[in-house]
Amino acid sequence: MSKHNVFSRRDFMAAAAKASAVGVGVPMVVSGSALAGPGRPGANDRIQIGLIGAGAMGTANLSRCAEYPDVVVTGICDIWKKKREVLLARFKKSAKPYHDYRDMLQQKDVDAVIIATPHHWHCRQAVDTCEAAKDIYLQKPMTLHLAESRVVKNVVLRYNRVCQIGTQIHAGSTYRRVVELVRSGNLGKISVVRAFLVANHAPEGEGNPPDGDPPAGLDWEQWVGPAPMRPFNENIVKSGYAHTLFLDYGGGRTCGMASHILDLPYWALDLDFPIRVTSTSGKYCIKDNTDAPDTHEVTWQFPDLVMTWSMSQVSSFGFNLQDVRRYTKHGAAMEGVQRRLGYYFHAVDGTLFGNYDAYTIIPQTKKLADAEPPEKSIPPSPGHEREWLDCIRTRQEPSCGVTYHHKVNTGNMLANLAMKVGRSIRFDPATEKIVGDDEAARLAKPDYRHPWKFPEEYL
Repeated sequence: MSKHNVFSRRDFMAAAAKASAVGVGVPMVVSGSALAGPGRPGANDRIQIGLIGAGAMGTANLSRCAEYPDVVVTGICDIWKKKREVLLARFKKSAKPYHDYRDMLQQKDVDAVIIATPHHWHCRQAVDTCEAAKDIYLQKPMTLHLAESRVVKNVVLRYNRVCQIGTQIHAGSTYRRVVELVRSGNLGKISVVRAFLVANHAPEGEGNPPDGDPPAGLDWEQWVGPAPMRPFNENIVKSGYAHTLFLDYGGGRTCGMASHILDLPYWALDLDFPIRVTSTSGKYCIKDNTDAPDTHEVTWQFPDLVMTWSMSQVSSFGFNLQDVRRYTKHGAAMEGVQRRLGYYFHAVDGTLFGNYDAYTIIPQTKKLADAEPPEKSIPPSPGHEREWLDCIRTRQEPSCGVTYHHKVNTGNMLANLAMKVGRSIRFDPATEKIVGDDEAARLAKPDYRHPWKFPEEYL
């Protein structure tokens, strides 16, 4: 990459550092949303949105926002020219193209940004966005490393930004009904929560294409950014799914997906941080060039319950959520990579299990069998992106804001850290620190590749 791309933007970084030194909440750039009250987000009463990362999820999030008449798309940023230009063609009347996200953050015609880049970029880009006084829709996972999670939470709160984490299923009606059921007390005391994500990609997985040169128009130096450099391989960039299978960039399938499924028990039970995390994993069956495990088992211990996670890339058996009738042919189970996911709440009076779309209650006492379902008390969502836009106007924290989602993300980051060190990790919820394990504490904070700097000042 050119010297300009690696070492420039000095004015941007210097201004951000100055703002941080002056005091909490002093913005580098005053955007329309920073000055707005309810109903007055910016120029012409429209929220001006920029996108960082023009892949599948970023495109979907931006498209949903662009459906509303009070939104205008003003920037498309991606370091892969063909992706940037494809999306830019849809918004050519209002949007400008950007190669480096820091250039876009300096623009006065951008009030808020969607960050939908690979996971290793989320923390650094979220910090730079907050320092530039822009609001954020940050795709999940919130971060790739434990220390980054606290940084993102702190920087959002320091600069009083509106940040919604992109766990879109949180807006679904099924999750709302399950939260009401759990909180009603009808199930009785809950002692165990189980969650799972399964598919079958064995044995080929993503295959074994050789390393090579990046395609024309892809800035590999900038794509890797603060993460460890390695030779380009088409598997790393071919899809949002595939890149999660490289630990330095995506953190594995637990990192990539658990935040969706575990969002429900964290929400329903109002869980805090775990006090102990155990993680067991391996790559046993898939023979491709990725380095994430194909099998991952996690146990989180909380003060009054246990939560577990099972991730398998070599078996798509979905337990009670298998629905064999849908996936059989001529009496035999169909082969394939069908993804299944779900959760179980095991309680004194029965078990509740379900997935994104449905749930079932299995009573084991007459008390639960005779119980009336609770009244609907959680209002329907206007949509995950629409909620974010509304909060930009009102300056309220969204339902998946950093105060809440930092807890979900911390549990997932501890699971990956325990996998890395190969032993259980004890965690103090009061101080948010690892207890009695200097190596794990050190590995919780990533070393960013020069010239990128880990934003330690926000720890």
